[in-house]
Amino acid sequence: MKFCPKCGQASFISSPRSYACGECGFEWFRNVAAAVAAIIEYQDAILACVRARDPDAGKLDLPGGFVDQQETAEQALKRELEEELSLAEITPIYFGTYPNVYPYRSMIYHTLDLIFTVKLDRLPAISAADDVAAIRWINKSDLALHDFAFRSMRAALADYTRTI
Repeated sequence: MKFCPKCGQASFISSPRSYACGECGFEWFRNVAAAVAAIIEYQDAILACVRARDPDAGKLDLPGGFVDQQETAEQALKRELEEELSLAEITPIYFGTYPNVYPYRSMIYHTLDLIFTVKLDRLPAISAADDVAAIRWINKSDLALHDFAFRSMRAALADYTRTI
């Protein structure tokens, strides 16, 4: 950013945490974006999604997405699972948070990914939709973390496999 969005002056000074205007004192903070994802387990397998779009189209991911304004993390997760998998009636359990970097259209977004677990006792009818190209069930013992697109998903899965 070069120009202050409040006064329009070319006096925006960048720091690691914010931009500040030297003219009017306006300060814009570089806060992270919130995102959610689910580790969905059925028997001895984890559900992985093949990304349909960049960043990292074709790589594996956990289902999820960004949290909208005025939405809780749980509401966002339920909405995303419905949009991406047609999966409804879930009971998510909070697992942990993981920082991430999400490059999109020449911008770098820093995110905080809230990870939940979902254990299924039966296999519902699910189908790939929205930004999911395909669905894969991967046996927990066969998880290859390097196949997953984002460091936050790799870290969450690594922690998850240590707890099971």
